[in-house]
Amino acid sequence: MTDELLTVPEVMARLKVGRTTVYDLIRTRRLPSMTIGSSRRIPADGLRAFLASCLKEAA
Repeated sequence: MTDELLTVPEVMARLKVGRTTVYDLIRTRRLPSMTIGSSRRIPADGLRAFLASCLKEAA
């Protein structure tokens, strides 16, 4: 387990998608996130779990 928290732009870069897509994934709870002050952060483990579930669905 890692304590790394990613910003929305970092997630956008890793997934190669736009800001709206990342916020849609957060809104639909497919991608976990938290708010710290006025900043949105995505746990790196949550991103890995999301990618694993996408790969599982595609198989």
